[in-house]
Parts: sequence; C-alpha cells; structure tokens
Amino acid sequence: MNRTHVAVLGAGIIGAACARELALAGFAVTIVDRGGPAAATTSHGEGNVLVSDKGPGPELRLAQLSRRLWPEVLAGIAERSARGAKAVQAVEWEPKGGIVVATTETGARRLARFGAAQREAGVLAEVLDTVALDFAEPFVTRDRTAALHYPEDAQVQPAGAAVALLADALAAGAALRTGCEVRGAITRGGRLTGVRTSAGLLEADLFVNAAGPWSGELAARLGAPVDVRPRRGDVLVTTPLPPIVFHKVYDADYVGAVGSSAEELQTSAVVESTRAGSVLLGSSRRRAGFDDRLRPEVLSAIAAKALRLFPGLAGVPVMRAYGGFRPYVPDHLPVIGADPRLPGLWHSTGHEGAGIGLSLGTALLLRDLMLNQPTEMDVSAFRVDRPAVLGGATAHPVRHTTRHPPSEDTA
Repeated sequence: MNRTHVAVLGAGIIGAACARELALAGFAVTIVDRGGPAAATTSHGEGNVLVSDKGPGPELRLAQLSRRLWPEVLAGIAERSARGAKAVQAVEWEPKGGIVVATTETGARRLARFGAAQREAGVLAEVLDTVALDFAEPFVTRDRTAALHYPEDAQVQPAGAAVALLADALAAGAALRTGCEVRGAITRGGRLTGVRTSAGLLEADLFVNAAGPWSGELAARLGAPVDVRPRRGDVLVTTPLPPIVFHKVYDADYVGAVGSSAEELQTSAVVESTRAGSVLLGSSRRRAGFDDRLRPEVLSAIAAKALRLFPGLAGVPVMRAYGGFRPYVPDHLPVIGADPRLPGLWHSTGHEGAGIGLSLGTALLLRDLMLNQPTEMDVSAFRVDRPAVLGGATAHPVRHTTRHPPSEDTA
C-alpha cells in the first residue's frame, strides 16, 4: 500500500516537529529548506516554552497542550535509540519556571487580573510576596509592586531542540533536503501536486508551509497567499556570570508588547540565564521587514529595561547581540490546517515569538487533521480562511500546469 507523501517546507522548529509527528504516524515525509536545519528564526530565539505570557483563549490552550507534550516527546526520543538520547541532551530541557514582576501600581493591578484569569483557565500562577520573591530571585529590583510565579514555564536550547526532533523524524524514515529553495507551484486539476525548487521538481501528495516569517512569501509563490509577516526581535548576551538569574524573569509590560500590533519599536525587560552562564536580555518587537541590521538604539533600549529589572547587571560586559524575525499574523494566532483555496496545501505557521513552545502541540493538531481524526482541542481559531490571514495577503495567481516550467518562469 502506497503511503501518503508529505513535503514539509521549512526545517525550523515548526517544520521539524511536524515532520517528526507525520513520519511517526506513517506518512512518507520529505523536509525541504533553502538553508539548513534550524538555521534561521529557530536559532535566533531564546527557547521559551511559556504559558505565563498568554491570556485565556486558543493560544493558551495550545501552549498548555505543548507544555504537556515536551517532556513526553523528549523521553520518547531518548528511549528509541542511543543517538536519540544524545540528541535530547543537547535540547537542555529546563523546567525552571518563570516569574513576572510588576514595577508600578498600575502594572500590579493588571498582573493580578491577568493571573486570576489564567488560573481560571488552569494555569498555575502563584502570588509571591516580598520574602518569597527575594528568596526566588535575590538580585531582582527592590522597586516592585507585585510578582507571580509560573512553575510550568520552561526553556530549551532552540537549535538543539529542532535538531532532536528532526533526527527522530529521519530515524522514522523522513528525508531532508537542505539548500533547496521553493520557487513555484505545479498544479493539476486545481490541486497542488509539486513544487519547483532550486534543486529541481519535488512532487508530493500534500505540502506543509512551515517557513516561519517567510511563510507569506512562500505561500504567494505557491499562489495561495497568507498574511504572515516578519516582526523583528533582538537579544543581548552577556559574558558568563556567577548565578544571578534563576528563572525566566520579565516585567509585566511584556505581555502587552507580545499582544500589540504596533509597527514602532516596543521593548520590555526579559532576563534569563543559560546553562553556560550567560544571561540573555530581551526583548524587542518592531516591524522592519527583513532588515537584519542591528540598531544601537534598539539594543540600548533593551539594556535599559533589563537594568530596571536587575540593577546588578550594570557594568556586566555584553558578549554579543543577535536578532531574528518572528512570523507575525495580525490577530496573533497561528495558522494551522488545510488551505481551502488550493487542495494539497497546508499551513503550519504564524506562531510569532512562541514557535518553540507551541511546536509540539501544533504538530499533533496537524497530524490529526491530516488523518481526519478528532483533535485534542478546537482548531477553528487557527483556520486558514479567517480574515486576519487572508485579508492582508497579496494575491498571486496560481499557475495550472502539468509540466515543469522553464527556470525563467519562477515566482
């Protein structure tokens, strides 16, 4: 019996998670990326697996599903082979928890309301008094008005996590093609049956657009545009330090920045340590297209916010700075499912800065949808044909052809 062939377009954390889930479910999977595994957005993230920054609703439910899956999936990879066990070590899974700190009276009231709503949705959000906060984070600012502890928050090494998922997919029979850029669509009878790539024609039964911030451009090339845009973020990395930050700690303003649709620069204090001893300082959000230049004024604003939260970081050398692009959708929800305009095309994208944390739940939902099985949660909020996804997309006509067009006819 012939297996359904699925081509996953993108080898970041979302593509890796989807490829793994589909390969284990018995699909014949080919993963395609114009670069290398986890070489773009995934490797430029902080590796957050968070429930703390999400209010009640479908994204929080997806985050809770994914958080439940992370330790289960990692244990399964480690049990299947010695190579898998080694790969899991590189994931650096650390369920260290998160702490959200308010530094104003207004922020304290908002945080209290936010935490109460989250608890109603099943999130562990524990109030920390002054003594408890000092014990948990002895170096945090004394100018605080409230704090919540989120024991379910966790962290991974993002590139290591993606590679572990990819390795498990390959062990299950998937194939990986790197340095292979998708350039256009091949359709037969109105159905997507192949893609033209820089390495030649790739045919499959189903195609998954998992190209992260480039998903909008890729979808347009395939003739079914979606409104997924890049949203820039930057991070500062200190030199290795003695232990000074013990959780993921961020200012209560961070939640508002995540949910904002503003184009101009927004910064909020996000501070966390790594196993190597460096401290990561974020975060920023700005819509700047694919401009990958580091902006001194952005880095300065990030540092200033971080110092308000951890004054003891003053004078600590910054070893490097890096930035990346988040796949932004105007309504801040992922895009998961089949594209009704072009049979054969599926989407798994639009997770903005939460792709690491949401990846495993997304992959499970995609698998069940492809198998026409009941899903773990209602997926209607993530559907492709909602106004936020299609409303701002730039239309490109689908070329209906049964042959491989000449190279000059590329999108």
